[in-house]
Amino acid sequence: MTRPVLIVPGWGDSGPGHWQSLWQRAHPPFRRVVQRDWEFPIRTEWVGTLAHEICAEPQPPIIVAHSLGCIALAHAVAAAPLPVASALLVAPPDVDDPDFPPVIEGFAPIPRRRLPFPSIVVVSRNDPYTAFERAAALAEAWGSRLVDAGNSGHINADAGFGPWPLGEQLLAELSG
Repeated sequence: MTRPVLIVPGWGDSGPGHWQSLWQRAHPPFRRVVQRDWEFPIRTEWVGTLAHEICAEPQPPIIVAHSLGCIALAHAVAAAPLPVASALLVAPPDVDDPDFPPVIEGFAPIPRRRLPFPSIVVVSRNDPYTAFERAAALAEAWGSRLVDAGNSGHINADAGFGPWPLGEQLLAELSG
């Protein structure tokens, strides 16, 4: 891949067995956006850090976001124009749900503006953090291609996802 790739984990970061971490190890040029506090996310900090890292790249990067990282990206591009080439958005959580974990405050409401770059949203039918229909509606609002991942949980290591070849294929499509 010739474009820079930014890995954008969600709440709690992505552990060593998570597909994001495996991809980063397999592709040393991929860079992870590192948040100051992974356990108690503050929207303004997460969005500011992400925007800074995007703008620090020599050319518009491809974003590979998981979970809360997807929502942070939506907030970042809603706040200011950012040079993003494309985005793979995996398992965006429904932070608008009143029963969402209270430690994640300030990320609601989720921006529902069309994203100004090509994007793919990958959604599971049994994600504990969002209903399929809610995530599909987000994909539509963002102007993203929706990929139905079936019953895949939160599409993370706990759900049995290691290297995740489908995700790599989708990333290659966005890189093309």
